[in-house]
Amino acid sequence: MKHLLKRLLSEDRGQDVIEYALLAAGISIIVIPVAPAIGTQVNQAYQAILAAVTGLA
Repeated sequence: MKHLLKRLLSEDRGQDVIEYALLAAGISIIVIPVAPAIGTQVNQAYQAILAAVTGLA
């Protein structure tokens, strides 16, 4: 039993996967609420460009 416990505590395979998953989760927690606001600003910029270009024609 001691050997099994010692092996489980020293095993580091899969540690990278967990770290990347936590990193992705953290990034998504930040990006998801911010993305709609950025999308709205980009849409407004494209609409302004479109209005300027069609006003020239």
